[in-house]
Amino acid sequence: MQPPAIELRGIRKSFDGYRVLDDAAFTARRGEVHALLGENGAGKSSLMNIAAGLYLADAGAVLVDGVERRFAGPREAAAHGIGMVHQHYKLVQPLTVAENILLAVPRGRFIAGLRRIEAEIRARAEALGLEIDPHRRVDSLSVAEQQRVEILKALVGGAATLILDEPTAVLTDGEAERLLGMMRRFAAAGAAVVLVTHKLNEVFDFADRVTVMRAGRTIASRAPDGMTPADLAELVVGAAAPSVARPRQPPGDVRLALRGLRCAGADGRLGIPGLDLEVRAGEIVGLAGVGGNGQTELMEALMGVRPPLAGRILLGEAGDITGLPPTRRRDLAIAVIPADRAAYALAGGLSIAENYAIGAIHTGRYGGRLMLRRRRMRQDAAAAVRGFAIQGVRGLHQKAALLSGGNAQKLVLAREFARQPQLVLAHSPSRGLDIRAAADVQRRLLAARADGAAVLLVSDDLEEVLALSDRVGVLNRGRLVALLDAPADRQRIGQAMVGHA
Repeated sequence: MQPPAIELRGIRKSFDGYRVLDDAAFTARRGEVHALLGENGAGKSSLMNIAAGLYLADAGAVLVDGVERRFAGPREAAAHGIGMVHQHYKLVQPLTVAENILLAVPRGRFIAGLRRIEAEIRARAEALGLEIDPHRRVDSLSVAEQQRVEILKALVGGAATLILDEPTAVLTDGEAERLLGMMRRFAAAGAAVVLVTHKLNEVFDFADRVTVMRAGRTIASRAPDGMTPADLAELVVGAAAPSVARPRQPPGDVRLALRGLRCAGADGRLGIPGLDLEVRAGEIVGLAGVGGNGQTELMEALMGVRPPLAGRILLGEAGDITGLPPTRRRDLAIAVIPADRAAYALAGGLSIAENYAIGAIHTGRYGGRLMLRRRRMRQDAAAAVRGFAIQGVRGLHQKAALLSGGNAQKLVLAREFARQPQLVLAHSPSRGLDIRAAADVQRRLLAARADGAAVLLVSDDLEEVLALSDRVGVLNRGRLVALLDAPADRQRIGQAMVGHA
């Protein structure tokens, strides 16, 4: 019998004396798509980072095709055919798509190598049904487009064992189905595909086997045939899966109004040609759309980090806030949950207490420029950790980068909801979160709605938009091409997302 493409046995790993993996095991064979499930903090990403050479295990063994290996780094793992698409991308922002991918493949003559890479990118992108310009700079791409670059980078680099960490988190239903269908074909051709996902439907629709982890240990590994979603969810969380209900309530007055908003993207192109939209107090307006259709430009304009070319942003009684900087907008009780929490919401090198307090430092609550009231910072952060059930905290001095994705998102929510917001700007707030953490985030958004906040939800996850929104809109090439009351027709939304505005 052919040995497994990759096998991990008895893996142990600790950070700062805290054990994140305890005798964990995982096996993936060629010809199969193997799903890896578990709550945030269960150890999934840590285990796969060891498989991909990013971390060294403290104990245990990594075998590739039956031969034990000890990788000195990701490049050595890649040389043995193991590629990983990380949840937080490993891209050089000022370089082009082609230049980033060239960094991941064997070196050759630069010009000739770049031309070969550009041709390969186009071929792979066409097979995936994605539109990627090899000449565009990465810092001009949306979050969804950058994820596509990471997937292409691994494939072009020759991965025969491909590890995908939440690959569909920022893809539409159609894109996700095409991508995972391609992964099935990739596996059928003799590759091994590891799918780290929190979406149970992906396990049942695309995985041949599923392994469940909890608290750093491997709980079960089996074929999903014969299991129900409830069975699998209970294995993941150790109890019945949480649910989120959206009670009906009448909306209030218009809280956020956009009038003829025009915005340019990072590459100078017109990202939003003219947008009119209203969000009322006590309602959630969800905007769906394929990534790269103006979502990033819209949210950055609302946050105050991208000046609009034209148009106005009106906020309730405050009136026109188009020219206000981000700090002034915070003073108006605007809460912001950006798409990439690692890049835009948290400073990974700062402590949990510092990350929590940073949103209010400019108000003077924690002292002045010369002397910070760190005791109060720690007291407030401790209360937030308790109130939002943030796990994996060994101390408030701990760096935020050591929190799992779901717990990092809880820290962002705790800070942004420290004062009752009148407007919540949420961009893919459940991206990469497990069942329990995603449900908690969604409950927080619904609680803000119940308290009278206006919530603008921009998400590439159509399930999330449909589940939470009172009205559902679609952004296509920066234009609002549909706006429907809930319950919105899924097929109509999907057609608007892929149609031409």
